[in-house]
Amino acid sequence: MLEEKILNTINKFELISAGDKVVIGVSGGPDSMCLLHFFITIKEKYNLKLYVAHINHGIREESTEEEQFVENFCKKNEIECFIKHANIPEIAKKEKRGLEETGRMVRYSFFDEVLNKVNANKIAIAHNLNDYAETILMNVLRGSGLNGLKGIDPKNGYYIRPLINCNRDEIEKYCKEEKLNPRFDKSNNDNTYTRNKIRNIVIPYIKEEFNPNFIDTLYRLSEISKEENDFIEKIVVQTYSEIVELEENEKIILNLKKFNNLELVIKRRLILYTVYKLFGTSQGIEKIHIEDIIKLCSNNIGNKYLKPNKKIKVSIKNKKIIFEAEKQ
Repeated sequence: MLEEKILNTINKFELISAGDKVVIGVSGGPDSMCLLHFFITIKEKYNLKLYVAHINHGIREESTEEEQFVENFCKKNEIECFIKHANIPEIAKKEKRGLEETGRMVRYSFFDEVLNKVNANKIAIAHNLNDYAETILMNVLRGSGLNGLKGIDPKNGYYIRPLINCNRDEIEKYCKEEKLNPRFDKSNNDNTYTRNKIRNIVIPYIKEEFNPNFIDTLYRLSEISKEENDFIEKIVVQTYSEIVELEENEKIILNLKKFNNLELVIKRRLILYTVYKLFGTSQGIEKIHIEDIIKLCSNNIGNKYLKPNKKIKVSIKNKKIIFEAEKQ
């Protein structure tokens, strides 16, 4: 049963605790309506306080009808509903980003806003096993390493994904059985977008021609990759503590000789980890930047430096590797 599968995920990853205040992202589609309905069924058992956050993206004609549908469902079930209107095409054009990326940024920003407004401690998102598989394939197509095989985490800070082990067929069946009458986003059939091509063309083709259990196979691959990735990360953290010589807010210094003696795979991870320690993120550091830094360290001729992006400078001086935050 789907309910049992969701509860197993919740218990395995400790997604909720008694007394939690949970903001649920609800579009009105099958996934989010399944998630919302499930939370309503366990609300009393866990003494939960539920809130709904819905965004009208201003992209499709059906947006107003979907908004009304979510709002009415919340009224019927006595759940406070927060709605935001956002012109995603206009924002995307202004910020020179893709529609998909802009929509995601606006959604998560709004979810955080509602969380703070109601003083909640969890945000529930309706990602499922199909989304998980699609994300892995997208990462593979982009040339991702081991990290890209991790898929979508069931828990990331206060964000939780209770449906992550449920497939789309199970979710739609649940919606039908519970007579939830979810809305279906027609833009999901638009194969202009990479994710939709993977969802509507690539995965069905692989399932039909090669492996009908392809999504489950990808999930198992991801689980193995996570375990191996976690093991490597532990080594990286330990190695960092052994070769770091200075750690300040805007500067980290590593021992050059010790760094050069490391295995290549650890060098790569260590560079990303050092950048993460400095900025709280390693975004903006790509494979080519990592290889250039490794080459810089191995050459070690005089005072040399690199600027992978506007935020960071990496230099070699006095047998040290210096990572510095550039003054903007």
